[in-house]
Amino acid sequence: MRGGPSVLGIVLAGGEGKRLMPLTADRAKPAVTFGGTYRLVDFVLSNLVNGDIMRICVLTQYKSHSLDRHVTTTWRMSSLLGNYVTPVPAQQRLGPRWYSGSADAILQSLNLVHDEQPDFIAVFGADHVYRMDPRQMLAQHVESGAGVTVAGIRVPRAQAPSFGIITPARDGAHIEAFLEKPTDPPALPGTPNQVFASMGNYLFTTKTLVDALTQDAEDDDSAHDMGGSILPMLTERGVAQLYDFDGNHVPGETARDHGYWRDVGTLDSYYEAHMDLISDEPTFNLDNRRWPIYTHSGQLPPAKFCAAGIANESIVSPGCVIRGQVTRSVLSPGVTIADGAVVQGSVLHDNVTVGRGAVVRGAVLDKNVEVPAGATIGVNPDRDAELYTVSKGGVIALGKGQAVH
Repeated sequence: MRGGPSVLGIVLAGGEGKRLMPLTADRAKPAVTFGGTYRLVDFVLSNLVNGDIMRICVLTQYKSHSLDRHVTTTWRMSSLLGNYVTPVPAQQRLGPRWYSGSADAILQSLNLVHDEQPDFIAVFGADHVYRMDPRQMLAQHVESGAGVTVAGIRVPRAQAPSFGIITPARDGAHIEAFLEKPTDPPALPGTPNQVFASMGNYLFTTKTLVDALTQDAEDDDSAHDMGGSILPMLTERGVAQLYDFDGNHVPGETARDHGYWRDVGTLDSYYEAHMDLISDEPTFNLDNRRWPIYTHSGQLPPAKFCAAGIANESIVSPGCVIRGQVTRSVLSPGVTIADGAVVQGSVLHDNVTVGRGAVVRGAVLDKNVEVPAGATIGVNPDRDAELYTVSKGGVIALGKGQAVH
């Protein structure tokens, strides 16, 4: 940040994303397409860059080729100003082993910290959909003198087993306890059905993080995880503070999408987040030009609607050719919908083809899937369950290039 404290951004992008299968069968979760033209990693990188954090390391590990390629070809910063976004693969600097947890990933990459010597380190997750101005969180962190500040968001108490849960102290600022995916966490005072969930975004004073990682590495019983190991350690020391995401405001936000944050780690949450995009007044508005989400969607012609082709409450990306009917769906670049085809409530990734008279309902189709003429997906539940992946919520998912019967 020019004229202010120096901040190094570290984006944790090494997760396997098992719950998003088959979309993660051939790629890391942060590289999964979202919203037509974006990758999940674009959201965190856009937030950091819009917030003047211009030196960012993206730590990768599993099936990282498409993620590495996207970061290197899309996120080109000004070298004249010393800015960069760079993917950092598992370097095995501490021996011939992979990362054993998110904390170990940073420990094995501390050369990045030693090279930059920042005042503060922003450690952010790579697979959430949201807008956030990190400068506001940094201002609170600097003013408080905390060792670590954790961004938290209120969620229903029933969702606690999916998140790290923050118990704030009576002053509302310090963190009294940090529980990793508890089954029965204490509710917030005055709101018994809510808890504070960690967003996976942390701001550390550099010395605090380095010391904690070093101590954690010496503990053979540790999971070497940021949420499961480092945050509880710093909470016990009394140096962890809470940042309430509800107080974060970005330029161009609306009352409807203020405070929007989604963990899209499952097929159902991934699908539901897409449905949040498509109404006339969307729950999350991609068209905020004062806080843009950046990406690169290739050199493609504008979308084309032919003959009786129509699309209603849908996102249609460049390169699409629509001859059939599309309703409440998100179409990535290069999708083709043939005459008489019907697509309803679906998410189609790059270069999906839906043949003449085919029907696709409530489905997520990964890139290069070809739906033959007259075929159906989402019409016969029993048959779909035999042939394809079906989520608990009934979302039908096909992997990259998977055959449609």
